Amino acid sequence: MTKKTLILLLLALGLSGFVYFWEIRGATQREEARENQRQIFSFTEDDVQSLTVKTQKLTVNLQRNQQSNQPKWLLKSPVSEPANEPIVSYLMDLLVKGKSTNTISTPPNQTAEFGLDQPQATININLKNQKTHQLILGKPDLNGRFVYAQADPITQANGNVNVLVVSIDFENAVNRELSEWRQPVSLDKVAPPNLPQPTPTNSP
Repeated sequence: MTKKTLILLLLALGLSGFVYFWEIRGATQREEARENQRQIFSFTEDDVQSLTVKTQKLTVNLQRNQQSNQPKWLLKSPVSEPANEPIVSYLMDLLVKGKSTNTISTPPNQTAEFGLDQPQATININLKNQKTHQLILGKPDLNGRFVYAQADPITQANGNVNVLVVSIDFENAVNRELSEWRQPVSLDKVAPPNLPQPTPTNSP
């Protein structure tokens, strides 16, 4: 093998390695980075200790049941009783898996345009490791398919804040009556109404 051929072979191997790391592994890493950017939060459901959901009509506090998995979640305020598991699971699934379809960098004095000055709901999340997170829901977009939001609001180095575009499902998950957050009462536990007893009659 001549010296020229060896150099060409090494160049070819180097180019192949570059293509592999840039096109294949690099593409995977770039896609993972994009996925991470779109993910709203990075915690899991098991990480969550409690939730406080505040809307314009109601504030509810939900805590994980420490005594048993049945029920998994308890309402602590404004009443103290078991929570509606499917309703809480629906919200929890959105918080854990929810993604932002777009991020808008805007000056803080323009957040009112997205309904974030008077939010329709604020969700405060407390984790088992004592860390906290917050999701603020503004108004829906013009098509009513998405809602503007802020997750753990912070001011960037340029003075702007990030406004996220998230699924309208978040709005549906939190705007509920208190009765929806409470565990439904089974029919077999409902006491039968007190019926009037027949008046005894004397036999002739």
